Amino acid sequence: MIFAAGFIWLAAMAFGGAACAANFTASLDRDTITLGEQATLSLRFDGVQPQNAPALPAVAGVQFQYVGPSSSFSFINGQTSSSITYNYIVAPQHDGEFVIPGMRADVGGQRYSSSPLKLIVSKANAPAAGATNSGSEIAFMKLALPQNKIYAGQTLTAQLQIYLREDVQNIVNFQLPSAPADGFIIGKNAEGGRYRAQVGNRVYTVIPLRFALTATRTGMLTLGPFTANMILVLPSQNQGGDPFFGQFFNQGEQKQVSLATEKTSVESSPLPEQDKPANFSGAIGDFTMTASVGPTNLTVGDPVTVHVQISGRGALDAVTLPDQSALQDFKIFPPTAKTETTDQLGLEGRKTFEEIVTPQNAGVQEWPQFSFSFFNPEDGQYHTLTQPAVPLVVKAAGATPMPALAANKNSAPENQIPQDISPVKDSLGTLATKSFPLVTRPVFLAAQTVPVLAFIAAFIWRKRTDNLANNPRLRRQRAVAALMASGKADLKKYAAANQPDEFFVTLFRLLQERLGERLDCPASAITENVVEEHPVLRGVPKATLAALRELFQLCNQARYAPVRGTSELNSVVTQFEKTVAELQEVKA
Repeated sequence: MIFAAGFIWLAAMAFGGAACAANFTASLDRDTITLGEQATLSLRFDGVQPQNAPALPAVAGVQFQYVGPSSSFSFINGQTSSSITYNYIVAPQHDGEFVIPGMRADVGGQRYSSSPLKLIVSKANAPAAGATNSGSEIAFMKLALPQNKIYAGQTLTAQLQIYLREDVQNIVNFQLPSAPADGFIIGKNAEGGRYRAQVGNRVYTVIPLRFALTATRTGMLTLGPFTANMILVLPSQNQGGDPFFGQFFNQGEQKQVSLATEKTSVESSPLPEQDKPANFSGAIGDFTMTASVGPTNLTVGDPVTVHVQISGRGALDAVTLPDQSALQDFKIFPPTAKTETTDQLGLEGRKTFEEIVTPQNAGVQEWPQFSFSFFNPEDGQYHTLTQPAVPLVVKAAGATPMPALAANKNSAPENQIPQDISPVKDSLGTLATKSFPLVTRPVFLAAQTVPVLAFIAAFIWRKRTDNLANNPRLRRQRAVAALMASGKADLKKYAAANQPDEFFVTLFRLLQERLGERLDCPASAITENVVEEHPVLRGVPKATLAALRELFQLCNQARYAPVRGTSELNSVVTQFEKTVAELQEVKA
């Protein structure tokens, strides 16, 4: 009893001093950032436990994204303390000074409040030409336009070039938060083929991002500055080990950077009025045309299909058929259009029109000449494509004769006496001997077993299907086994063709699928960290884990590492086959 009373007293003393003063504070990890970067807002509650994350006030020009809570507990010198922190990502949409108002929270009937916070966002400036030419910049961007004089309505291809120094191992979380375009409409975009370029005394990997630009008005148009933020993976300066293997398996360090381009101006001119065709409908580019009309032999009111195909390069969405409502002697229905592009930006391809017309009288002798006009910005002139008139033979619509009824072949004259009924036979003829009953024939008995055998086969197949449906892991094992077989063949094919990009993409996917199946987790959740963190892999031999880690690191660094030869890719295939075979013994 004395011991119990003493323990209760000690517990009361310990936890009695744990009741620290409740408090609520808001803080930013940084109060000054560059446009494109993000800050972290933390709302911390000390000594109280709110049930839900507090609602944030609306701040114009700022987006908040809830990340999640984190909690802490400490016991020091008989005093206990606990806190819970709600974290948010703060993403400004433009530069300037933003104020996050003080917030209030009601917890347990008590009201808590925080102080206002100030966040200063500065513009990301493009580096000086001397810095980029010297090769001292880890990364920078350039905005390239094919020309600085265009026409209103013209569509051209611009290019955003991202330069990454040769020591950059990887790029993560690329975002383009700001792409101002005054007087332009930005269309589709696509990544072009990467290449290497010498800048100063350093070699850079250039990632071109192509996008379509359409001028919407005349005058001076401005483009940019474009800003981007990303995380670069650079070689770790403190990682030891063999220098030869270090250049391939260095895990690297992450560095967040913000990039910006220079502001570019373009002069936009109106389309010339001189020599402008009367049927010009706004098409700008370089096009060709084919047309067909059919059928050409018909009756008044029959439909005729006019098929027009316009192919070339330019703004295909702006291509329309000239107005034909003034045509006489034809009833014209609205045309249908279908656009097929042959490039990623949608600037090359063909647009097909189908128009139904019907002649209204027999005097129609032809479908008149058809023409299509466009403006070519390359030579600054209008062009007209012409399709000759198509002769038509139109017949008048006459009365349709009534069909003649076929005469009854069995009809008889009125005065003909009908034939009498055939007489009953006096003799039934010779009776034939009856054969053996069908049930006693072997062929009949064998035929009766076919449905039984089919039922048994269907029953067995159904049981196997049900077993497979109730065993998702067995289904996944079979699917992954088939994927491994085809994937190994693809790896050898890419290695023989010296295609490292396709090789390492396939290798990374095969590693994810094999580990996901062995560890019984989604393949998309498999990363290099699973080698270190998953408890099932702790019992795997160290040599297998080391080989698995090397394969993951090769995949991560393949995008920016120097191009490897066929022999090196074949050696990676051998290592992959050996490692996958060793992983067969791993079971979750």
